[in-house]
Amino acid sequence: MKIEAITSNDSHKVQNIIITKIRDLINYKNLEPGDKLPSERMLAEKFEVTRSNVRDAIQKLEFYGLLKSIPQSGTFVANIGVIALNGMIEDILRLDEPDFKSLVETRILLELKTASLAATRRTQEDLEHMKNTLDAYEKKVLNNEDAVQEDLLFHLAIAKASGNSTMNTLMLTITPEIITNFEKYHVCDENQAFLGIQEHTDIYEAIKNQEPALAKEKMKIHFKALYQFCYS
Repeated sequence: MKIEAITSNDSHKVQNIIITKIRDLINYKNLEPGDKLPSERMLAEKFEVTRSNVRDAIQKLEFYGLLKSIPQSGTFVANIGVIALNGMIEDILRLDEPDFKSLVETRILLELKTASLAATRRTQEDLEHMKNTLDAYEKKVLNNEDAVQEDLLFHLAIAKASGNSTMNTLMLTITPEIITNFEKYHVCDENQAFLGIQEHTDIYEAIKNQEPALAKEKMKIHFKALYQFCYS
């Protein structure tokens, strides 16, 4: 059976199979840092998967710094020794899909820091972006519409304003799974959504006024209900 025939529920398994095959290819061909991998098309044909399957696996390895894709040139082995590369891939393959509580814990730790940094580093453009997402959230809530995505867009705007590209990337990475779980478990009820308008405003004002300690405190208050949901 071709890997592409596996259901979408097994996408994590498919990705790990392809990552294993890429590792084996690197070892078999004795590829060294800077050496080029075969094209996505060739890998897809060799592994009997779709190009999008290969692309996802490459992007994951690139995220961890093991591969480097250069537009119009291809994908290359990063500047890391083969022993270290194999060890890191083994660690990646052992990673489980994050559960909701783990995602929440990670998000809270990230956002307490990004709120503080954003209050120090935000630009006028950042403030305008934050205000637009805040207004979009408020409009949805007042119209009794689902505002989960607008809520997260506000938080992503804060992450961007933090000026820390790694934190911003981590937020972008975990956001889709958070949205899925919010909708699955109905985390934000109507009362919490209305309360969120004021809490978002308080966070925005602290960042606007460049008060990092206050921004962090307001973010902590904002996450109180989420903590209770996960650990009640």
